[in-house]
Amino acid sequence: YEKRGMASTTKIMTALLAIERGDLQKTFVAQEEDVRIEGTSIGLKAGDKITLETLVQGLLLESGNDAANVTARVIGNSREKFVSLMNKKAREIGMKNTRFENPSGLTADGHFSTAYDMALLGSFAIKNKQFRNFCSLTSSRVSYGNPEYQRTFKNHNKLLNSVDGAFGIKTGFTKASGRCLVSAAERDGVILVAVTLSAPDDWNDDKKLFEYGFEKVKVYK
Repeated sequence: YEKRGMASTTKIMTALLAIERGDLQKTFVAQEEDVRIEGTSIGLKAGDKITLETLVQGLLLESGNDAANVTARVIGNSREKFVSLMNKKAREIGMKNTRFENPSGLTADGHFSTAYDMALLGSFAIKNKQFRNFCSLTSSRVSYGNPEYQRTFKNHNKLLNSVDGAFGIKTGFTKASGRCLVSAAERDGVILVAVTLSAPDDWNDDKKLFEYGFEKVKVYK
């Protein structure tokens, strides 16, 4: 329940709102204000054409901050309005100790959550079939630009290939927040979500959490 920065695990909320509120097949055009941003990107340039589906994959696989900006603008009509939608959704989910200030997770005053709240968000998001399908992709062949051309997104989540049953959810890192990870795995009908914030050994931490959790939790009819 300790309030901490959650870095790019923020994009779980950004992607979820895009899927819930937008038309994934609709094409949008990136603007200069979207692409002027620090940190990770999917290489968008002003004038590039890209579908909302590709933006969501860019959020969840490559953690593109430019993709987060475009998504916020086209879904919320402005970044500020989109952030309001993020905070409204957080309240609906029960995230009582969370505050979003941007759609990407870059360090900002008043942008924080807790491990518990991020577990609530992760658990809620993976109930959406489209979200779960996207966050479980190890890679994806996509096309965007001006003119459009093909490229490959690769998922940063190493647990997908190293933990039995892992299918998500999102990685994150900033110097201020440290390594952050919201992960999910399913075995024998049990789905568990693990969260670590500011965890230098997050891959191994989450592996250990899953081994502990699956040992303790059983399905009863």
